[in-house]
Amino acid sequence: MSTPRFLQIHSLHHYPAALLNRDDAGLAKRLPMGDAIRTRISSQCLKRHWRVAEDVHALKTLDIPMAVRSRGTLEMIRDGIAKRGVAAELAQCAAESLRTGGLLDKAGKDQKGEEALRTGQAVLMGRAEIGYLVDRCTSLAATHTDEKALKAAIVQFLRDEKKNIEQLRHGSGLESALFGRMVTSDVLASRDAAVYVSHAFTVHEQQVENDYFTVVDDLLREAGEQGSAGIFDTELASGLYYGYVVVDVPQLVANLEGLKLDECFTAPPDKRELAGRVVHHLLHLIATVSPGAKRGSTAPFDYASFLLVEAGDWQPRSLAGAFHNALPTRTPQLREAAVRRLAEQIDQLDTAYGSTMARRFLALDAVEVPGAQRLQLTALAQWTQEIIKTGMTEI
Repeated sequence: MSTPRFLQIHSLHHYPAALLNRDDAGLAKRLPMGDAIRTRISSQCLKRHWRVAEDVHALKTLDIPMAVRSRGTLEMIRDGIAKRGVAAELAQCAAESLRTGGLLDKAGKDQKGEEALRTGQAVLMGRAEIGYLVDRCTSLAATHTDEKALKAAIVQFLRDEKKNIEQLRHGSGLESALFGRMVTSDVLASRDAAVYVSHAFTVHEQQVENDYFTVVDDLLREAGEQGSAGIFDTELASGLYYGYVVVDVPQLVANLEGLKLDECFTAPPDKRELAGRVVHHLLHLIATVSPGAKRGSTAPFDYASFLLVEAGDWQPRSLAGAFHNALPTRTPQLREAAVRRLAEQIDQLDTAYGSTMARRFLALDAVEVPGAQRLQLTALAQWTQEIIKTGMTEI
């Protein structure tokens, strides 16, 4: 049995007249590549929309504890302690003590009140981790009613149970299991990402337009005046975007089940069943959930016109090189031309390295991919789920 250590997901999405992802100047993000500047969608933007999607395949429908990403997590813990009947002053003291004890960054250790609980950056913590800390602090507050004694007790608890809290990284939420967590605290454990997401970019030269518009003042119009309430401009871009995602299957199984990496494919198939369901949902999200600002005025919604899944045991490799030379923007049947470029790149790689992967794809157009069978989205997601669980029987 071959082991599908890596799943590679390649996609093409088309978005006209949209502002999907802005830079610090409010302009569409750019990417210099090859012979042309491209429009770009950052990986952070893509992951954010997949994480919070309200959809039949939303991650939260998997019944796996989710996480909270915020600078105000300690405030949430404080409020949880207070709801258990602990006095407000002791609840505040407990939350501040978690911070000074090394749970999160110590940038606000000399601050008081709300500022003392605000971390310097948003920290991802699982609901299970938050619940455990609320429980332990509530118990300690019941036996240490003096603020100084409670602070000392919590600092000691963090030292004594550091290993237990580190083990809670498996309760740090599905988002953490997928996209990882980097923390600089003395107590919380970092977590390696199992899903790697590239920045999507247009397969052709950037196409942007400065959109000038006014806002009409209804009351002025009723008074017979022609004035407006404001004059504005924004940048809109159109493009066909190539996206690339890699799923590290052993890392995902380890993150979800607590196994060691080398136990992934020696463990019973039921240990990979959850990972298969997670990727089943993720594949739907990649295909059907669109990122984008200015939704009210641009409706930037699209389903993938092309989706290719490759499963194999070798280190992944992107097909971005197929578009190192940008497709001419006036190319007839641009989507088909983009798929042909991808197919040519695959054929060249197979010739050079041998065909080492199983492939399935979805496409709106009449296209072919070397060594790949065409499937509808539901069947493609089911195939992906099944090979994670049972392994690959063929290349």
